[in-house]
Amino acid sequence: MASTAAGKQRIPKVAKVKNKAPAEVQITAEQLLREAKERELELLPPPPKQKITDAEELNDYKLKKRKGFEDNIRKNRTVISNWIKYAQWEESLKEVQRARSIYERALDVDHRNITLWLKYAEMEMKNRQVNHARNIWDRAITILPRVNQFWYKYTYMEEMLGNIAGCRQVFERWMEWEPEEQAWHSYINFELRYKEVDKSRTLVMVHPEVKNWIKYANFEEKHGYIALARKVFERAVEFFGEEHISENLYVAFSRFEEKQKEFERVRIIYKYALDRVPKQQAQELFKNYTVFEKRFGDRRGIEDVIVSKRRFQYEEEVKANPHNYDAWFDYLRLVESDTDADTVREVYERAIANTPPIQEKRHWRRYIYLWINYALYEELEVKDPERTRQVYQACLELIPHKKFTFAKIWLLYAQFEIRQKNLQNARRGLGTAIGKCPKNKVFKGYIELELQLREFDRCRKLYEKYLEFSPENCTTWIKFAELETILGDSDRARAIFELAIGQPRLDMPEVLWKSYIDFEIEQEEYENTRGLYKRLLQRTQHVKVWISYGQFELSIDSDDRIQRCRQIYEEANKSMQGCEEKEERLMLLESWREFEDEFGSLANKERVRKLLPEKVKKRRKITAEDGSDAGWEEYYDYIFPEDAANQPNLKLLAMAKMWKKQQNVQPAQEPFIFYLKRQMHQVFALTFSFNVTTVLQF
Repeated sequence: MASTAAGKQRIPKVAKVKNKAPAEVQITAEQLLREAKERELELLPPPPKQKITDAEELNDYKLKKRKGFEDNIRKNRTVISNWIKYAQWEESLKEVQRARSIYERALDVDHRNITLWLKYAEMEMKNRQVNHARNIWDRAITILPRVNQFWYKYTYMEEMLGNIAGCRQVFERWMEWEPEEQAWHSYINFELRYKEVDKSRTLVMVHPEVKNWIKYANFEEKHGYIALARKVFERAVEFFGEEHISENLYVAFSRFEEKQKEFERVRIIYKYALDRVPKQQAQELFKNYTVFEKRFGDRRGIEDVIVSKRRFQYEEEVKANPHNYDAWFDYLRLVESDTDADTVREVYERAIANTPPIQEKRHWRRYIYLWINYALYEELEVKDPERTRQVYQACLELIPHKKFTFAKIWLLYAQFEIRQKNLQNARRGLGTAIGKCPKNKVFKGYIELELQLREFDRCRKLYEKYLEFSPENCTTWIKFAELETILGDSDRARAIFELAIGQPRLDMPEVLWKSYIDFEIEQEEYENTRGLYKRLLQRTQHVKVWISYGQFELSIDSDDRIQRCRQIYEEANKSMQGCEEKEERLMLLESWREFEDEFGSLANKERVRKLLPEKVKKRRKITAEDGSDAGWEEYYDYIFPEDAANQPNLKLLAMAKMWKKQQNVQPAQEPFIFYLKRQMHQVFALTFSFNVTTVLQF
């Protein structure tokens, strides 16, 4: 135990830091990194140039470099870049045998390194050692037969040397491994360069894709072997069969036959393909077939095939969902363009039989256009007015008018009857619409019709019915008054306006009053206009009404127009003194100021300027939705002169502002606090509360 205690005492203790205060000069990690980066950028001086003068110095230099390379290789044999640098250095000294030995040693280390084989072969080719290069390529393609780069370079070398037989032999060895498509194309192009067409034809098709079959056929066609090209296409069709059928193959086959003027063959190919290619994949095929028939045949040639297939597709869609009206529209568009009228009528009857199951207007919007298209087809295409009338009447009987209606149908029916010169039926239809389901569009359409016919008495009656239906519609009142104005009956127009402004509910009363005022101004009834403005101001004290009133008085050509305008501005200012919307009062004063700047004297301008408010920034508390305090916000307020006179705290604020202004002009004779105390006696006699926050904020 004693020895153990003694051993513990011999263990040195960790030195404690006595002074833990921060150093005077602090060095951050960022500073250390920046200094290290700056030192990296410092350029080292280049090594001194050596000049070798004799063979002994050269041998010493070679020995030193070789020793360095050997040391690097000995340290890490797997780094191939060291071997390549070593061999390239020996090659630069024309020591080809030594470089060859280095490459062989490197291949013993890593014989699957592609770069090593390429550098080795390139060295032999640079030094014109053809047999050595062939030996290296043979070894490379034997060890790594799937590296296409070796084969490409080997064949290129043999072809450049003029050894065509050897190059072909290399290609044949390469093709035994069944490489990618580009390798086969390289072999084919090689044979074509030396006019060996038969050899190119006998190459085995290892990649039987559609594009390769097409290339094969184009090859035969290019060299004039039309029968062989056709046989290639036929073999391709048999090869793919119906399970892996391709649209591009048939398009290429048909274009080939089209070039050979075999139009019947082309038609048979297209029909055969359209019977077997899935519809969603035959868009390009259909497009090419249509172009072909337009150029070399008649349209009836494709109707039986193309239209029947598309009709079958649409039939499947409408069977799956009879209420898919978009599918019905597409189906009808197809049959309208390619079939007779009876077939089109049959499809229309089937489509309109699918009434929406719910009596809600949003479900009927698309459905109702089936009836519209049906009627337009009968009128414009078939030119059967009686059947068109039956379609419209059947549609109008089907719509549940008590719940909703479609004004478009009523108007289209009326327009159709007018085109048939049957005005009585048109009026009867629109009258029925107004009686069953009055709507704004129906009234407007009926009135427009009578206006075009110059039946003004009927227009008056329609306007009366319209206003009984919708008395709050200001636009209708205005249009009615405009009609009477055009007809020259200003008394009736004025009476209509009076009835309009007397309505208890209006959707746009400001537009109505403006139209009435404009009407009186056009009639040059200025007293009536003044009366209207006064009546309007009894209902609303809006600033725009006052400004418009002033502008009206200014626009009248009279001697006292300026005085009248100024008087209106004064009345407006008095009436808006208690207005809570200070921005509106400010707008009025700014308009008054512009008026005085143009027409007033200096005294009037100064008077208006004194009425302008002062813009002050204030703060107020914000309360959240749950009632909690949400902080403060700043806002701008306008203080008018009469408001400032009635608020003592604003008077105090003005005195403080004046004191501060005096301080900027000359040094203060006494501190502000004594000045403030002296003025407090006057303030307490005038106010009931003192806003300390305002003073502190100032």
